[in-house]
Amino acid sequence: MSTLAAQAISTRRLELLPLHVEHAEEMAAVLSDPALHTFIGGTPDTPQALRSRYQRMTAGSPDPAVSWLNWVIRFRDEACLMGTVQATVSPSGHGLIAEMAWMVGTPWQGRGIATEAARGLVDWLSRLPVHTVIAHIHPEHRASAAVATAAGLTSTGEWHEGEIRWHRSLKR
Repeated sequence: MSTLAAQAISTRRLELLPLHVEHAEEMAAVLSDPALHTFIGGTPDTPQALRSRYQRMTAGSPDPAVSWLNWVIRFRDEACLMGTVQATVSPSGHGLIAEMAWMVGTPWQGRGIATEAARGLVDWLSRLPVHTVIAHIHPEHRASAAVATAAGLTSTGEWHEGEIRWHRSLKR
């Protein structure tokens, strides 16, 4: 498999921009609320730690069969970054599978931003040879479950490391 690359994705209100190390400082402020880690664990990264993490992420997966695709979310009307969306695309027995995730900073939550970004990402993935999209969501995280549902994923009821696996087949 050739390595895939994140490309800019536009939705009605948002621009999903490929992640760059230079986004770290602004994103550290966007993701600084400890409440964002309630369901995923950990603590917010400092700008320096996030810069190091973004350097590793933008360098790509050490496995040439796996593509790490990462975007920052920008709301056009506010011209600022407000979150992230990502997909790890890897081979499976039936073709490519994409595991997606999203995070929106606390001040921008409740405005449909995660839903719009997730839908935009699923739409973009559907144009690639990806046959399945999955997400893993904490069973008590109702907001993320709503985002997954709006993006066409359904709960499988299967557990993976304390989270529920959600799934969507992309019909060809």
